[in-house]
Formats: sequence, structure tokens, C-alpha cells
Amino acid sequence: MEADWEFEIGGDAPVIEAHWLGFVDLRADPNRASDLAEAKQLPGLANALTRLNAMNSPVWTSKTDVFLPEQIDPDELDARGVEATHAMSCYVDLLIRSDQQWDLPSKAERAAKELCARLRDMPLGRCRVDLVVRQAHIGPESNYLGMTAYLTACGQTDCDAKSRLAECLSLFAAVIVPAPGPEIRP
Repeated sequence: MEADWEFEIGGDAPVIEAHWLGFVDLRADPNRASDLAEAKQLPGLANALTRLNAMNSPVWTSKTDVFLPEQIDPDELDARGVEATHAMSCYVDLLIRSDQQWDLPSKAERAAKELCARLRDMPLGRCRVDLVVRQAHIGPESNYLGMTAYLTACGQTDCDAKSRLAECLSLFAAVIVPAPGPEIRP
């Protein structure tokens, strides 16, 4: 899987508003993800959001959207010819759980680099993840950073692109929140 990251902080750069007007706190009930309009547009999004907001997750999500990208570069998606005929994208705003906040750019940079390295190890073509580190407004005293993850996938048909994006979301969530291993008893 292709993956990259960057900083967009300061000036007119977008800010992650954690508690925006339509915010649904999935930390309280991750299964509510399937009720979101975006989850109805994109199969697999609800499962990814459920996993990303689970109790064992190091992150929580504040906003997501599904959209058709204006244009794509097939090479950036590891796609060939007709594999890049149709594309679909989504974004997910990620915030770190309160006990591990990114209060320094170096912490966010390290996390973005590590996440990209793990994603690049995933053998899934025709998709990519772009991580953008941003200022995050979480509460009244919020000098924290968050991350917007842009996920894009392509295919020969709209259905192929949606299916590949669902796979990409699943792997993305699994890299961030690994499944618990078997319990080892003495």
C-alpha cells in the first residue's frame, strides 16, 4: 500500500475541530458508526470506525466524509491502465486518546512515520493513504495535534473502487488497532 505524510500547521491550514456541530462521539458506543450517513455510502467504513473508536484503540475519530477525488495519479495508487478508471476517497480525522496527546510536533511526526512504514508493508495495490498532521481543537485548553487520514482507492468500476477502499480502510484500522492476540495462560 502506498502511504505518505506531511504537516499542515499554521496560517490558513485547516484545523481539526473535535466537537463540531454534527459530532457523534463513537467512543461511547462505537457500534453507532453504522448509523452515520457516510457509512451507508461506503461499505467497510463503519467497521473501520468501530475499530478505531474501540476501548483498546490508541485513537478516536471526530469526523469523516466520503467523496470522489477530482483526479488521481495511477502511479501514486500503484494502478495500471483500466485499474484507475474509477476512484473513491474518504477522510477520517484521528485524535490521540487523552493520556497520549501529541503536544509536540516531533511526537506527531514520529507517529506518522511509523504508521506510514507499517502501511507500506501491507500488500495492497490500487490504494494509498495520505496522513496530514494538523492543529486540533479538542477542548478549551487545546494545544494538541491530530491527523487527517485521506484514503483513496481505484478500480475498473465504481464498485471495484468502493471495494478496494473498504479493504484499504480495514487494513488501515488493523494497523492502528491490532486484533488482540490469544490469551497466554501459565
